[in-house]
Amino acid sequence: MPDSRLFYRLPRQARRALMLTTFLAATLVTAGCSNLGVKPWERDLLADPDMQLTVSGVDAGLDDHIYFSKEASSGGRGFGGGGCGCN
Repeated sequence: MPDSRLFYRLPRQARRALMLTTFLAATLVTAGCSNLGVKPWERDLLADPDMQLTVSGVDAGLDDHIYFSKEASSGGRGFGGGGCGCN
């Protein structure tokens, strides 16, 4: 176990710098966890149609068809079933 007297053997400026660095690191760590999640008043911006990953249902259907054809299976995206992927 390190000797606690080692801290006090340091010059005064080095001790202050070490304490300030430790304080700033602790402040940054706790400040980084202060904004977790979306606030209720920010949800209207995220629910905007421009923020959706797929703009139209036709594009989403085509992407699903291509994905399932390449994977040689279907299902797993909200509907059951399985098979070769061909229609």
